[in-house]
Amino acid sequence: MAKAGDFDPRLLTLFDGYVHGTVSRRQFIDQAAAFTVSGAAILASLSPDYARANQVDPEDPSISVSYKKYISPNGGGEMRGYFARPAVIDHKLPGVVVVHENRGLNPYIEDVVRRLAVAGFIAFGPDALWPLGGYPGTDDEGRTMQRERDGAEMVEDFVAAVGFLQDHPDSNGSVGSVGFCFGGGMSLRLAVQVADLDAAVAFYGRHPSAEDTASIKAPLMLHHAGLDERVNAGWPAFEKALKANNLDYANYEYPDVNHGFHNDTTPRFDEKSAALAWRRTVDHFNAHLKTGAS
Repeated sequence: MAKAGDFDPRLLTLFDGYVHGTVSRRQFIDQAAAFTVSGAAILASLSPDYARANQVDPEDPSISVSYKKYISPNGGGEMRGYFARPAVIDHKLPGVVVVHENRGLNPYIEDVVRRLAVAGFIAFGPDALWPLGGYPGTDDEGRTMQRERDGAEMVEDFVAAVGFLQDHPDSNGSVGSVGFCFGGGMSLRLAVQVADLDAAVAFYGRHPSAEDTASIKAPLMLHHAGLDERVNAGWPAFEKALKANNLDYANYEYPDVNHGFHNDTTPRFDEKSAALAWRRTVDHFNAHLKTGAS
């Protein structure tokens, strides 16, 4: 797989616009032609290769995986998500809600759910596209579908997922959240909305307003990509609000990496930074979620 360094940085900025809906497919291809022979070929090479999304094999005998449905009464109604836990449980465990990017529950996010199960958590990755039929199999279609969902209803879907894990019979009652891109912003939104959320982690996600920040009680961990000017522009104001409210947070910026650096199915993946960020994430959850009543 190609690496981010193989591409003109302007192409990566253009691709970020395409992924986040500010640049159309045709605009990407046309504008990318200024840097390369074939904009379509570059788009294909920057897009995910989900054959790589198996750091943890779905058949790994150390974990148990399944799809589970739950109810989001103020959101999409009947919802579904990908569930994973250690195969053998001799005591109640903490839970983590995993929030996908802006394209539904794709194979990369399912793999993240399995990684958390291997680390000793009950993990659940809801699919915000389920009311529309679920993740369609391609990110392009998934992005289009997710734009059709009401934003406030999607928040309620993930709030309900926190409750689903809190009430799960294998849960110790402690639940955290982690998300990526759209999911990073949603993880922080859960910290605003859910008073008893026990921890939240955001990978390059949109920051809450100063007013909303005052409602946060959960300890936070934030991972920012050094080259991600779009998301990082909001960090100074958010940090000011965090300090003003005396909140517990840790912020890490990874130099010379791009938005999406944790996603190991795309050229933006940075193995060293992703591994470090993930280790810090698991440590954060170990510190704040394993104190629940068992």
